Amino acid sequence: MALLKTARLTLSPCTPVDRIDFIQLELDPEVMRFLNNGAVDHDRADPATAPFLMPRGTEPNVWTARRNVDDEFVGWFCLLPKVKTVAEIGYRLRREAWGQGLASEGASALISWGFEVAGYDKIVANTMAVNQGSRRVMEKIGMKHTRTDFLDFPDPIPGTEHGEVTYELTCSESRNLRHKAN
Repeated sequence: MALLKTARLTLSPCTPVDRIDFIQLELDPEVMRFLNNGAVDHDRADPATAPFLMPRGTEPNVWTARRNVDDEFVGWFCLLPKVKTVAEIGYRLRREAWGQGLASEGASALISWGFEVAGYDKIVANTMAVNQGSRRVMEKIGMKHTRTDFLDFPDPIPGTEHGEVTYELTCSESRNLRHKAN
C-alpha cells in the first residue's frame, strides 16, 4: 500500500512501531466511550476476541495517521473488506485531534483510495446512534444514514438502547460529490 497524503495528514499502513500509540488511544476513556464505555483494561482484554478493533500494528487494513508538520500521531483509520465489493471504514483519533476536521480529512482520503485503488463499490460505517461526533464525520464525507438497528448486547453500554446506525456511500455517489466540489 502507498502513503496517502492530505493537506495535514499522512496515512501509512500500520507497523508494530505504532502499537504503543494504538494502546494509548485505548487507555483514554473518552476515546473508547462508545466502544467500551471507558478505557480498555489491557490486563483483561484480548484484542483477538474484543467486540471492537484493537489494532496492534500488524493489521493489513489499518492506516496510521500522523500530522505532516511534525509527524505527531493523530490516530488510525481502517478500511476492512466485508465482501469483495464492500468495505467498512472506521477511525479512532486522539482526543487532542478532535474538532479539527482531521477525521473527515483522513476518512475522505481513505474512501477515495478504497474506490479508486482497491476497487470497492460501496463503503459502509457503523456507530452508536448517540455518537454524534462520529455521525457528523460520516455525513461530512458524504455518507448517508441507511438504517438503525436495535441489537441485543450481553453487556450493553449507555446509549445502546438508541440503536446502532449504518451509513453508506457508493462509488458513483462519491464520484458525483467530487465533481460537484470541483
